[in-house]
Amino acid sequence: ILYALVDLALRCRWQWRLKWVLLAGVLLTALYLPTLKFMLLDAQGPRGSYSHDGGVLQTEATIAFFLQGKNPYREDYTETPMATWGHPDFRTALYHYPYLPWTFLFSTPFYLIGNALGFYDQRLVYLLLFAIALCLAPRLVHQPRHKVALVMLIGLNPLMALDIMFGQNDVFVFCWLFFALVAWHRWYSVASSGGSPPAAPNFGEPRGQIARLIAVVAFGAACASKPTAWFFAPFFGLLLLADQERFSLTGRGLLRQSMLLIRRGWPALLLFVLCIGPYLLWDPFAIYDDVWRWSNGQGETGYQIWGWGASNFVLALGLVADRFGQWPFWRIEVLLALPTLLWFVGRQLRANTLANACWHYGLFLLIFFYGSRFLNENYLAFILTFLALGIITASTAGRTAGRNPSSHP
Repeated sequence: ILYALVDLALRCRWQWRLKWVLLAGVLLTALYLPTLKFMLLDAQGPRGSYSHDGGVLQTEATIAFFLQGKNPYREDYTETPMATWGHPDFRTALYHYPYLPWTFLFSTPFYLIGNALGFYDQRLVYLLLFAIALCLAPRLVHQPRHKVALVMLIGLNPLMALDIMFGQNDVFVFCWLFFALVAWHRWYSVASSGGSPPAAPNFGEPRGQIARLIAVVAFGAACASKPTAWFFAPFFGLLLLADQERFSLTGRGLLRQSMLLIRRGWPALLLFVLCIGPYLLWDPFAIYDDVWRWSNGQGETGYQIWGWGASNFVLALGLVADRFGQWPFWRIEVLLALPTLLWFVGRQLRANTLANACWHYGLFLLIFFYGSRFLNENYLAFILTFLALGIITASTAGRTAGRNPSSHP
Protein backbone atom coordinates (compact mmCIF):
# COMPACT_ATOMS: atom_id res chain seq x y z
CA ILE A 1 0.00 0.00 0.00
CA LEU A 2 2.78 2.42 0.91
CA TYR A 3 4.56 1.67 -2.35
CA ALA A 4 1.39 2.42 -4.33
CA LEU A 5 0.88 5.68 -2.44
CA VAL A 6 4.45 6.79 -3.10
CA ASP A 7 4.09 5.89 -6.76
CA LEU A 8 0.86 7.86 -7.14
CA ALA A 9 1.46 10.82 -4.85
CA LEU A 10 5.13 11.76 -5.07
CA ARG A 11 6.82 13.36 -8.05
CA CYS A 12 10.18 14.41 -6.67
CA ARG A 13 13.79 13.30 -6.71
CA TRP A 14 13.18 11.19 -3.58
CA GLN A 15 10.46 9.11 -5.19
CA TRP A 16 12.73 6.41 -6.61
CA ARG A 17 14.78 6.16 -3.42
CA LEU A 18 11.60 5.66 -1.42
CA LYS A 19 10.43 3.08 -3.94
CA TRP A 20 13.64 1.10 -3.53
CA VAL A 21 13.39 1.22 0.26
CA LEU A 22 9.77 0.09 0.19
CA LEU A 23 10.50 -2.64 -2.36
CA ALA A 24 13.30 -3.92 -0.14
CA GLY A 25 10.82 -3.99 2.73
CA VAL A 26 8.32 -5.95 0.65
CA LEU A 27 10.97 -8.49 -0.34
CA LEU A 28 12.09 -8.80 3.26
CA THR A 29 8.61 -9.41 4.64
CA ALA A 30 7.20 -11.44 1.74
CA LEU A 31 10.21 -13.65 0.97
CA TYR A 32 13.19 -13.50 3.29
CA LEU A 33 11.51 -13.48 6.70
CA PRO A 34 9.04 -16.28 5.80
CA THR A 35 11.95 -18.38 4.53
CA LEU A 36 13.89 -17.79 7.73
CA LYS A 37 10.75 -18.70 9.69
CA PHE A 38 10.46 -22.00 7.82
CA MET A 39 14.13 -22.68 8.45
CA LEU A 40 13.73 -22.16 12.20
CA LEU A 41 10.54 -24.23 12.35
CA ASP A 42 12.24 -26.99 10.40
CA ALA A 43 15.21 -26.95 12.76
CA GLN A 44 12.88 -27.59 15.71
CA GLY A 45 11.84 -30.85 14.08
CA PRO A 46 10.84 -33.17 12.80
CA ARG A 47 13.26 -32.23 10.05
CA GLY A 48 11.59 -31.93 6.67
CA SER A 49 8.28 -30.53 7.92
CA TYR A 50 9.02 -27.16 6.29
CA SER A 51 11.57 -28.02 3.61
CA HIS A 52 11.92 -29.66 0.22
CA ASP A 53 13.34 -33.15 0.07
CA GLY A 54 15.90 -32.78 -2.71
CA GLY A 55 16.83 -29.11 -2.51
CA VAL A 56 17.41 -29.07 1.25
CA LEU A 57 17.44 -32.44 3.00
CA GLN A 58 19.13 -34.46 0.29
CA THR A 59 21.63 -31.76 -0.67
CA GLU A 60 22.71 -31.37 2.96
CA ALA A 61 23.13 -35.14 3.24
CA THR A 62 25.08 -35.12 -0.02
CA ILE A 63 27.48 -32.52 1.37
CA ALA A 64 28.00 -34.75 4.41
CA PHE A 65 28.75 -37.74 2.17
CA PHE A 66 31.18 -35.62 0.16
CA LEU A 67 33.06 -34.54 3.30
CA GLN A 68 33.24 -38.18 4.41
CA GLY A 69 34.86 -39.13 1.12
CA LYS A 70 31.81 -41.04 -0.10
CA ASN A 71 30.32 -40.93 -3.58
CA PRO A 72 26.89 -39.24 -3.26
CA TYR A 73 25.76 -41.01 -6.42
CA ARG A 74 26.48 -44.42 -4.92
CA GLU A 75 24.92 -43.81 -1.53
CA ASP A 76 21.27 -44.10 -0.60
CA TYR A 77 19.48 -41.64 1.67
CA THR A 78 17.42 -44.05 3.75
CA GLU A 79 19.26 -43.07 6.93
CA THR A 80 18.80 -39.32 6.47
CA PRO A 81 15.89 -37.01 7.43
CA MET A 82 14.70 -37.40 3.84
CA ALA A 83 13.62 -40.98 4.62
CA THR A 84 10.33 -39.84 6.19
CA TRP A 85 9.56 -37.04 3.71
CA GLY A 86 6.47 -37.36 1.50
CA HIS A 87 4.28 -40.31 0.58
CA PRO A 88 6.01 -43.69 1.02
CA ASP A 89 5.07 -44.85 -2.49
CA PHE A 90 6.89 -41.92 -4.10
CA ARG A 91 10.16 -41.92 -2.17
CA THR A 92 12.22 -43.20 -5.08
CA ALA A 93 14.68 -40.30 -4.71
CA LEU A 94 15.96 -41.99 -1.56
CA TYR A 95 18.14 -44.07 -3.86
CA HIS A 96 19.21 -41.32 -6.29
CA TYR A 97 20.80 -37.88 -6.14
CA PRO A 98 19.42 -36.29 -9.33
CA TYR A 99 21.50 -33.10 -9.31
CA LEU A 100 24.99 -32.45 -10.61
CA PRO A 101 28.06 -31.88 -8.40
CA TRP A 102 28.22 -28.06 -8.39
CA THR A 103 25.12 -28.03 -6.16
CA PHE A 104 27.04 -29.56 -3.26
CA LEU A 105 30.59 -28.49 -4.17
CA PHE A 106 29.71 -24.80 -4.05
CA SER A 107 27.63 -25.23 -0.89
CA THR A 108 30.24 -27.17 1.09
CA PRO A 109 32.15 -24.12 2.48
CA PHE A 110 28.86 -22.61 3.69
CA TYR A 111 27.95 -25.95 5.26
CA LEU A 112 31.24 -26.02 7.17
CA ILE A 113 30.89 -22.42 8.34
CA GLY A 114 27.26 -22.94 9.36
CA ASN A 115 27.99 -26.08 11.34
CA ALA A 116 30.93 -24.35 13.04
CA LEU A 117 28.55 -21.58 14.09
CA GLY A 118 25.89 -24.06 15.20
CA PHE A 119 23.27 -23.74 12.46
CA TYR A 120 23.01 -24.57 8.78
CA ASP A 121 20.18 -24.81 6.31
CA GLN A 122 20.74 -25.12 2.56
CA ARG A 123 18.27 -22.30 2.02
CA LEU A 124 20.87 -19.89 3.39
CA VAL A 125 22.88 -20.46 0.20
CA TYR A 126 19.81 -19.94 -1.95
CA LEU A 127 18.87 -16.71 -0.16
CA LEU A 128 22.41 -15.36 -0.49
CA LEU A 129 22.64 -16.07 -4.21
CA PHE A 130 19.16 -14.68 -4.82
CA ALA A 131 20.02 -11.48 -2.93
CA ILE A 132 23.08 -11.01 -5.14
CA ALA A 133 20.95 -11.63 -8.24
CA LEU A 134 18.40 -9.02 -7.13
CA CYS A 135 21.17 -6.49 -6.51
CA LEU A 136 22.60 -7.11 -9.98
CA ALA A 137 19.25 -7.08 -11.80
CA PRO A 138 19.08 -3.27 -12.31
CA ARG A 139 22.28 -3.46 -14.38
CA LEU A 140 20.40 -5.12 -17.22
CA VAL A 141 18.19 -2.09 -17.96
CA HIS A 142 18.52 1.70 -18.00
CA GLN A 143 15.33 3.48 -17.03
CA PRO A 144 14.49 3.65 -13.29
CA ARG A 145 11.02 2.20 -13.81
CA HIS A 146 12.49 -0.75 -15.71
CA LYS A 147 15.01 -1.37 -12.93
CA VAL A 148 12.29 -1.48 -10.28
CA ALA A 149 10.01 -3.58 -12.49
CA LEU A 150 12.73 -6.15 -13.16
CA VAL A 151 13.54 -6.58 -9.47
CA MET A 152 9.82 -6.91 -8.72
CA LEU A 153 9.22 -9.51 -11.41
CA ILE A 154 12.17 -11.61 -10.28
CA GLY A 155 11.85 -11.18 -6.53
CA LEU A 156 8.08 -11.26 -6.20
CA ASN A 157 7.34 -14.13 -8.58
CA PRO A 158 4.90 -15.99 -6.28
CA LEU A 159 5.77 -19.42 -7.63
CA MET A 160 9.50 -18.82 -7.29
CA ALA A 161 9.01 -17.36 -3.82
CA LEU A 162 7.32 -20.54 -2.61
CA ASP A 163 10.11 -22.60 -4.12
CA ILE A 164 12.69 -20.57 -2.23
CA MET A 165 10.77 -20.75 1.04
CA PHE A 166 10.67 -24.53 0.94
CA GLY A 167 14.14 -24.84 -0.57
CA GLN A 168 13.70 -26.16 -4.10
CA ASN A 169 16.98 -25.65 -5.88
CA ASP A 170 15.78 -24.10 -9.15
CA VAL A 171 16.79 -20.72 -7.74
CA PHE A 172 20.36 -22.03 -7.49
CA VAL A 173 20.45 -22.77 -11.22
CA PHE A 174 18.62 -19.54 -12.04
CA CYS A 175 21.16 -17.42 -10.18
CA TRP A 176 24.15 -18.85 -12.04
CA LEU A 177 22.42 -18.36 -15.38
CA PHE A 178 21.45 -14.86 -14.33
CA PHE A 179 25.04 -14.04 -13.32
CA ALA A 180 26.09 -15.22 -16.78
CA LEU A 181 23.59 -12.87 -18.42
CA VAL A 182 24.62 -9.89 -16.29
CA ALA A 183 28.29 -10.47 -17.09
CA TRP A 184 27.50 -10.94 -20.78
CA HIS A 185 25.57 -7.67 -20.73
CA ARG A 186 28.60 -5.98 -19.16
CA TRP A 187 30.83 -7.33 -21.93
CA TYR A 188 28.54 -6.07 -24.64
CA SER A 189 27.93 -2.72 -22.94
CA VAL A 190 31.65 -2.01 -22.52
CA ALA A 191 32.27 -2.78 -26.18
CA SER A 192 29.23 -0.76 -27.30
CA SER A 193 29.92 2.29 -25.14
CA GLY A 194 30.86 4.30 -28.20
CA GLY A 195 27.28 4.31 -29.46
CA SER A 196 26.35 2.12 -32.40
CA PRO A 197 27.61 -1.49 -32.37
CA PRO A 198 31.37 -1.35 -32.87
CA ALA A 199 33.56 -3.50 -35.04
CA ALA A 200 34.56 -6.89 -33.70
CA PRO A 201 38.07 -5.83 -32.51
CA ASN A 202 36.53 -3.49 -29.92
CA PHE A 203 35.18 -6.54 -28.11
CA GLY A 204 38.73 -7.35 -27.08
CA GLU A 205 38.76 -4.48 -24.57
CA PRO A 206 40.23 -5.93 -21.31
CA ARG A 207 37.29 -5.04 -19.06
CA GLY A 208 34.93 -6.61 -21.53
CA GLN A 209 37.02 -9.76 -21.83
CA ILE A 210 36.98 -10.22 -18.05
CA ALA A 211 33.20 -9.79 -18.02
CA ARG A 212 32.84 -12.32 -20.83
CA LEU A 213 35.03 -14.80 -18.94
CA ILE A 214 32.86 -14.39 -15.84
CA ALA A 215 29.77 -14.97 -17.97
CA VAL A 216 31.17 -18.17 -19.42
CA VAL A 217 32.31 -19.51 -16.03
CA ALA A 218 28.92 -18.74 -14.47
CA PHE A 219 27.22 -20.57 -17.31
CA GLY A 220 29.51 -23.54 -16.74
CA ALA A 221 28.55 -23.53 -13.06
CA ALA A 222 24.86 -23.59 -14.00
CA CYS A 223 25.41 -26.52 -16.37
CA ALA A 224 27.31 -28.38 -13.64
CA SER A 225 24.34 -27.90 -11.30
CA LYS A 226 21.28 -29.22 -13.13
CA PRO A 227 20.54 -30.38 -16.69
CA THR A 228 17.83 -27.73 -17.09
CA ALA A 229 20.66 -25.25 -17.70
CA TRP A 230 21.84 -27.24 -20.72
CA PHE A 231 18.81 -26.10 -22.70
CA PHE A 232 20.19 -22.56 -22.57
CA ALA A 233 23.42 -23.61 -24.32
CA PRO A 234 22.39 -22.87 -27.95
CA PHE A 235 21.05 -19.44 -27.06
CA PHE A 236 23.92 -18.49 -24.77
CA GLY A 237 26.36 -19.74 -27.38
CA LEU A 238 24.85 -17.36 -29.92
CA LEU A 239 25.10 -14.51 -27.40
CA LEU A 240 28.83 -15.17 -27.18
CA LEU A 241 28.96 -14.43 -30.91
CA ALA A 242 26.94 -11.23 -30.64
CA ASP A 243 29.83 -9.15 -32.00
CA GLN A 244 29.71 -10.95 -35.35
CA GLU A 245 28.26 -8.83 -38.15
CA ARG A 246 26.63 -11.79 -39.87
CA PHE A 247 26.36 -15.53 -39.39
CA SER A 248 27.24 -18.13 -41.96
CA LEU A 249 25.72 -21.60 -41.78
CA THR A 250 27.90 -23.15 -44.46
CA GLY A 251 31.54 -23.69 -45.32
CA ARG A 252 34.40 -21.72 -43.87
CA GLY A 253 32.15 -19.18 -42.19
CA LEU A 254 30.48 -21.85 -40.07
CA LEU A 255 33.85 -23.39 -39.21
CA ARG A 256 35.29 -20.00 -38.24
CA GLN A 257 32.33 -19.17 -36.00
CA SER A 258 32.43 -22.61 -34.40
CA MET A 259 36.11 -22.21 -33.58
CA LEU A 260 35.46 -18.74 -32.18
CA LEU A 261 32.71 -20.13 -29.97
CA ILE A 262 35.03 -22.86 -28.70
CA ARG A 263 37.74 -20.30 -27.90
CA ARG A 264 35.28 -18.21 -25.96
CA GLY A 265 33.31 -21.00 -24.32
CA TRP A 266 36.02 -23.43 -23.23
CA PRO A 267 36.13 -22.20 -19.59
CA ALA A 268 32.52 -23.34 -19.16
CA LEU A 269 33.38 -26.76 -20.53
CA LEU A 270 36.46 -26.95 -18.31
CA LEU A 271 34.49 -26.18 -15.14
CA PHE A 272 31.83 -28.67 -16.17
CA VAL A 273 34.43 -31.41 -16.71
CA LEU A 274 36.24 -30.60 -13.45
CA CYS A 275 32.99 -30.96 -11.53
CA ILE A 276 31.56 -34.03 -13.22
CA GLY A 277 34.69 -35.79 -14.49
CA PRO A 278 35.84 -37.24 -11.15
CA TYR A 279 32.44 -38.84 -10.56
CA LEU A 280 32.33 -40.21 -14.09
CA LEU A 281 35.71 -41.82 -13.50
CA TRP A 282 34.73 -43.01 -10.03
CA ASP A 283 31.49 -44.72 -11.04
CA PRO A 284 30.04 -43.70 -14.41
CA PHE A 285 26.91 -45.81 -14.04
CA ALA A 286 26.10 -44.35 -10.62
CA ILE A 287 25.93 -40.75 -11.85
CA TYR A 288 24.14 -41.82 -15.04
CA ASP A 289 21.61 -43.80 -13.03
CA ASP A 290 20.94 -41.01 -10.54
CA VAL A 291 20.77 -38.02 -12.87
CA TRP A 292 19.40 -39.38 -16.16
CA ARG A 293 18.08 -42.91 -15.76
CA TRP A 294 16.03 -42.11 -12.67
CA SER A 295 14.37 -39.05 -14.20
CA ASN A 296 13.41 -41.16 -17.23
CA GLY A 297 11.55 -43.55 -14.95
CA GLN A 298 13.92 -46.43 -15.63
CA GLY A 299 15.03 -49.05 -13.16
CA GLU A 300 13.30 -50.42 -10.09
CA THR A 301 13.11 -47.02 -8.40
CA GLY A 302 12.59 -44.65 -11.35
CA TYR A 303 10.76 -41.35 -11.08
CA GLN A 304 6.99 -41.42 -11.48
CA ILE A 305 4.89 -39.76 -14.18
CA TRP A 306 3.96 -36.46 -12.62
CA GLY A 307 3.08 -32.81 -13.09
CA TRP A 308 1.03 -30.64 -15.42
CA GLY A 309 2.15 -31.71 -18.88
CA ALA A 310 1.04 -34.08 -21.61
CA SER A 311 1.92 -37.02 -19.36
CA ASN A 312 -1.51 -36.59 -17.77
CA PHE A 313 -3.09 -37.72 -21.04
CA VAL A 314 -0.93 -40.84 -20.96
CA LEU A 315 -2.32 -41.62 -17.51
CA ALA A 316 -5.90 -40.67 -18.37
CA LEU A 317 -5.95 -42.83 -21.50
CA GLY A 318 -4.57 -45.81 -19.61
CA LEU A 319 -1.47 -46.10 -21.79
CA VAL A 320 0.52 -47.22 -18.74
CA ALA A 321 -0.47 -49.45 -15.85
CA ASP A 322 0.51 -46.90 -13.20
CA ARG A 323 2.62 -43.77 -12.63
CA PHE A 324 5.80 -45.81 -12.64
CA GLY A 325 5.17 -47.39 -16.04
CA GLN A 326 7.33 -46.87 -19.11
CA TRP A 327 6.12 -44.88 -22.12
CA PRO A 328 8.17 -43.34 -24.99
CA PHE A 329 7.89 -39.69 -23.98
CA TRP A 330 11.04 -38.99 -25.97
CA ARG A 331 8.99 -39.16 -29.16
CA ILE A 332 6.77 -36.28 -28.06
CA GLU A 333 9.81 -34.36 -26.84
CA VAL A 334 11.57 -34.68 -30.18
CA LEU A 335 8.39 -33.92 -32.15
CA LEU A 336 7.71 -30.75 -30.16
CA ALA A 337 11.15 -29.54 -29.14
CA LEU A 338 13.33 -30.11 -32.20
CA PRO A 339 11.34 -27.91 -34.63
CA THR A 340 11.00 -25.32 -31.88
CA LEU A 341 14.75 -25.29 -31.29
CA LEU A 342 15.50 -24.85 -34.99
CA TRP A 343 12.96 -22.05 -35.24
CA PHE A 344 14.30 -20.24 -32.17
CA VAL A 345 17.91 -20.55 -33.28
CA GLY A 346 16.92 -19.06 -36.63
CA ARG A 347 15.13 -16.19 -34.89
CA GLN A 348 18.13 -15.47 -32.72
CA LEU A 349 20.46 -15.55 -35.69
CA ARG A 350 18.38 -12.69 -37.10
CA ALA A 351 18.11 -10.81 -33.79
CA ASN A 352 20.81 -11.90 -31.37
CA THR A 353 19.55 -10.14 -28.25
CA LEU A 354 19.53 -10.96 -24.57
CA ALA A 355 15.76 -10.60 -24.58
CA ASN A 356 15.37 -13.14 -27.38
CA ALA A 357 17.74 -15.56 -25.65
CA CYS A 358 15.63 -15.43 -22.48
CA TRP A 359 12.36 -15.82 -24.35
CA HIS A 360 13.66 -18.65 -26.49
CA TYR A 361 15.07 -20.50 -23.49
CA GLY A 362 11.92 -20.16 -21.40
CA LEU A 363 9.56 -21.23 -24.17
CA PHE A 364 11.84 -24.02 -25.38
CA LEU A 365 12.06 -25.39 -21.85
CA LEU A 366 8.29 -25.20 -21.43
CA ILE A 367 7.63 -27.04 -24.69
CA PHE A 368 10.20 -29.74 -23.95
CA PHE A 369 8.95 -30.44 -20.44
CA TYR A 370 5.32 -30.34 -21.53
CA GLY A 371 6.05 -33.43 -23.60
CA SER A 372 8.22 -35.09 -20.96
CA ARG A 373 7.50 -37.52 -18.16
CA PHE A 374 6.99 -34.67 -15.71
CA LEU A 375 6.32 -30.93 -15.68
CA ASN A 376 6.38 -29.82 -12.06
CA GLU A 377 5.22 -26.44 -10.80
CA ASN A 378 8.75 -25.42 -9.82
CA TYR A 379 9.71 -25.59 -13.51
CA LEU A 380 6.91 -23.16 -14.31
CA ALA A 381 8.30 -20.72 -11.73
CA PHE A 382 11.74 -21.01 -13.31
CA ILE A 383 10.35 -20.53 -16.82
CA LEU A 384 8.21 -17.52 -15.86
CA THR A 385 11.27 -15.77 -14.48
CA PHE A 386 13.08 -16.00 -17.81
CA LEU A 387 10.01 -14.85 -19.70
CA ALA A 388 9.87 -11.83 -17.39
CA LEU A 389 13.53 -11.14 -18.12
CA GLY A 390 12.74 -11.22 -21.82
CA ILE A 391 9.89 -8.74 -21.46
CA ILE A 392 11.81 -6.13 -19.48
CA THR A 393 15.17 -6.39 -21.22
CA ALA A 394 13.48 -6.10 -24.62
CA SER A 395 12.78 -2.46 -23.72
CA THR A 396 16.50 -1.65 -23.94
CA ALA A 397 17.53 -4.18 -26.58
CA GLY A 398 18.24 -1.45 -29.07
CA ARG A 399 21.15 -0.18 -27.03
CA THR A 400 22.56 -3.19 -25.31
CA ALA A 401 21.85 -6.54 -26.80
CA GLY A 402 23.21 -7.69 -30.08
CA ARG A 403 22.65 -7.40 -33.79
CA ASN A 404 19.41 -6.19 -35.35
CA PRO A 405 18.03 -5.00 -31.99
CA SER A 406 14.80 -3.73 -33.47
CA SER A 407 13.50 -7.31 -33.55
CA HIS A 408 11.76 -8.05 -30.27
CA PRO A 409 10.36 -11.37 -29.05
